[in-house]
Amino acid sequence: MIRKILVVSVLALTACEPEKTVQKFEGQTQGTTYHVSFWSADKNIDAVELHKSVDAELERLDKQLSNYRPDSTIEQFNASTSTQPQEVSAEIVDLIEKTHAVSKATQGCYDLTIKPLFDLWGFQGESLILPEPLALTQTLLQVGFSKLEIVDSTHLRKKNPTLKVDMSSIGQGYSVSKVAEVLESQGATNYLVEIGGELQTLGKKPDGSAWRVALEKPLPDSRSMHKVISVNQSEPFAITTAGTYRHFFDKNGKRYSHILNAKSGEPITHNTVSVTVFDQSATTAELWDTALLCVGRETGIEIANQAGIAALFIEQDGENFNEFKTKAFEQLKTIEMK
Repeated sequence: MIRKILVVSVLALTACEPEKTVQKFEGQTQGTTYHVSFWSADKNIDAVELHKSVDAELERLDKQLSNYRPDSTIEQFNASTSTQPQEVSAEIVDLIEKTHAVSKATQGCYDLTIKPLFDLWGFQGESLILPEPLALTQTLLQVGFSKLEIVDSTHLRKKNPTLKVDMSSIGQGYSVSKVAEVLESQGATNYLVEIGGELQTLGKKPDGSAWRVALEKPLPDSRSMHKVISVNQSEPFAITTAGTYRHFFDKNGKRYSHILNAKSGEPITHNTVSVTVFDQSATTAELWDTALLCVGRETGIEIANQAGIAALFIEQDGENFNEFKTKAFEQLKTIEMK
């Protein structure tokens, strides 16, 4: 599902000792930007070589998961109309399997096979197309996890030859997790990794203070800070957000969200404008944020509570933004939000 990430990293970092300084690098990936900040108390890490390793991993992931690259593994799968098993990658199969479980929790509102509906509405382009009822009905026949078979750990099979998978709602969070693995493999014991606002932290700053990130106020026409979150734990901690307020079309006096309900084929209409999920893994966090946004605050909190997901829902009421927290979020002791 097309989505906008709302969390942005606060990278004004300082070091309390000359030998313990934060190193940083950044770049472009997956149609957005990424930022990495890291340091190690007991190892000298070559930032240039680490930067190369991160870029190589991001390029590998982009060629696996990107729906904007016709040469990517997932787009090669989408382009085929074969109903025979097709080889993809263990990563794609694993992500689809995990996402299927989340989709079931939303009773199909969230579904990775939604790409034909994105195309029908024109969401991949610059203008909205209001589909005719018959076209919408016919397109819905192409959508649904029931039409996609996981054959084994590296093969998928289309039961409908026109089925297509969209990985955009999970790709950045998964990429954050994989970049974090690269950093840890090269000795980084403290870091903040951010891709398009999705982020994961480990450890703390050199002076012992917490990594701090900002949650953006869900306004469509401006950027301002809603809350600042301090992560007061040394173990990995991820924050991802899905929102409706950046990606939308206005047509004939009506606003259409880019978040589509895969069951109805139409944009969501509830007042929930963002969902932020907190977890040890950016992959897990992003598996849930768009799914919970799809169903909205009332149903979403019930689902999240049943699954033990720490989430913050923001609903818009005129000019006011109201916050709603899940039980697991209320129980978080290692973050401070002001």
